[in-house]
Amino acid sequence: MERVTLRIPEQQIEAVERMVETGKYPNRSEAIRSAVREMLEEDSTEQANSPRTYVKV
Repeated sequence: MERVTLRIPEQQIEAVERMVETGKYPNRSEAIRSAVREMLEEDSTEQANSPRTYVKV
């Protein structure tokens, strides 16, 4: 597995931490991997004529 460093707003990290604390995920890394998997699955099933737009926040 490759290591990736990224910057995430504090509010989002706090939300991820709450998911870990409640037992939804075993750790932050697994929570983020799960989010990436979901995004990739959505992208692969999305219709070609309705691309998803991501904006910088």
